[in-house]
Amino acid sequence: MIVLRSLLFNVYFFTLTAAGLLGYWVLLPLSRATFQNAVRLWQRLVFDGLKVLCGIAWEVRGRERIPEGAAVFACKHQSAWDTMAFYALVADPAYVLKKELTQIPFWGWYVQKTRQIVVDRRAGMKALKDLAALAKTLLAEGRQVVIFPQGTRVAPSGGRMKDSPGGVMPSGMHSHDRPYQPGVYAIYDSADAPVFPVALNSGLFWGRRNFRKYPGTITLEILEPMPKGMDRKPFTAELERRIEAASTRLAEEARARFPGLPRG
Repeated sequence: MIVLRSLLFNVYFFTLTAAGLLGYWVLLPLSRATFQNAVRLWQRLVFDGLKVLCGIAWEVRGRERIPEGAAVFACKHQSAWDTMAFYALVADPAYVLKKELTQIPFWGWYVQKTRQIVVDRRAGMKALKDLAALAKTLLAEGRQVVIFPQGTRVAPSGGRMKDSPGGVMPSGMHSHDRPYQPGVYAIYDSADAPVFPVALNSGLFWGRRNFRKYPGTITLEILEPMPKGMDRKPFTAELERRIEAASTRLAEEARARFPGLPRG
């Protein structure tokens, strides 16, 4: 049944996404806010499809911590689900994304229209400075910046490992394979906005490069904001500790709550 439901969702998802890519260009002359709302509609339809076709719901803990204005969300990245979630949570999200994604036909136009933050990872220190400068500008406008500190999707943890940097045993790629990158600190150091670590367990339900979608409830948790005035190394270590510990806890809770989830 999981295979059939996953097949139906994949057909639905890729059809919906293709329709958006091919059809949203007619909205380009409209305001950026209107286009953001169109993206939000696509996100809602995707999440509704997950619920109806795959039995995947979602919940948010710590929603009360989300401010009305500018904020930075340093989010664990396990699934494609994460790239849509903040359209359901905040008013005007700006995701940090790699330049290669803008080469997707039509998608690059939409990224430019919604003023997302594009990073050319081959540009070295210039990329870091450009990231910090653009994020600072968007935060000054009251927007919410979303960054994945490891820069890519990482599989959910499978248990504790005493000597690993994040204190978590891998299920696939883990934090010591994909260390936390300096981009989030560059934003933290340059902009006057709170930085919220975000933990989740989405990869258990919609896994990285996994055809199967497993029923249950994805949990995303907004943690307490990082203290101000920290240096880079202690900031990065504390950010990783908070996100990895909370994500591991959420994974353990989900596996206990939904026994049919993969164990990794």
